[in-house]
Amino acid sequence: MANIIQVLLNSLRLGSIVALATLGIVLIFRTSKATNFAQGTIGTFNAYIAAYFSMNVGLSVWTSMLIAVVTAFITGVIIDKLFIRPAAKANPVSKQILTLGIILILVGIMNSSIGILNDVFPSVTIKPEPFFTAEYSVFGARVGLNTLFIFGLTLFLMAIIFYIIQNTKWGLATRATASNEPIARLMGVPTKTITMFSWAIAAVLAAIAGIALAPRPGIDVNLLLGVQISAFFAAVFGGFNTFFGPVIAAFLLGFAISLGAFLFSQMRMSAIFSEIIIYTLVLVILYFKPFGLFGKQPVRKA
Repeated sequence: MANIIQVLLNSLRLGSIVALATLGIVLIFRTSKATNFAQGTIGTFNAYIAAYFSMNVGLSVWTSMLIAVVTAFITGVIIDKLFIRPAAKANPVSKQILTLGIILILVGIMNSSIGILNDVFPSVTIKPEPFFTAEYSVFGARVGLNTLFIFGLTLFLMAIIFYIIQNTKWGLATRATASNEPIARLMGVPTKTITMFSWAIAAVLAAIAGIALAPRPGIDVNLLLGVQISAFFAAVFGGFNTFFGPVIAAFLLGFAISLGAFLFSQMRMSAIFSEIIIYTLVLVILYFKPFGLFGKQPVRKA
């Protein structure tokens, strides 16, 4: 029982990070009809900014995080205005190729202007250190306050976003844009503004995911590469045509990956095998449910 609880607690961090990236991908896909391959790179870019201000300028971690959130919001707005909006009338493949170009631009900026930061970015909850590095015992399992903070922050952000989507005029406008952008525009919905804010919010979520992940592996241009892949799997697994399904799928994948890593470690085998098996099972499930666990087949009405 203690081992199962430990696996569950370990999965909270991974599931939270993947959920943040997944929701951003789904927001952009639903409103812009574009698959954002640059979601991970956008998060890494802004995690670089947070690390730069924290380590090179000497600002506090919290101030650096706030700056990164602001720059992430601006990054999303710039991407929408300079790249996505001019390609609004192009086919979806063109938008996807544009996101690949965004990856090259941001990676080039990170390598040439900021440089590779080989040092480890301080944990997002390391002030004051004795308090935020504390660990607690839960039925024989150990969990750090850092993990609980990231999990709680993710739930808080998800609750706010889902409340806005379901219970506000702005959320109604977002759902209308996601359902049928041309019709929503004819009905007076500011679809361009909705799309712009979707990119901005997605960039902020990616930045938070990058900052949350950075303390463990350190920062390089591939910081969120694995998270990006898992986020795409979660989006497809949960259903691209829902907002909440991919988030639930992200936590399920996080638990499955943590459980697989634990089982394979007991057999003295590499944890990478657990991800291979889990993603293969996801593909098998999608064969029987091609629209995802929570997705529904679109119904066209004459």
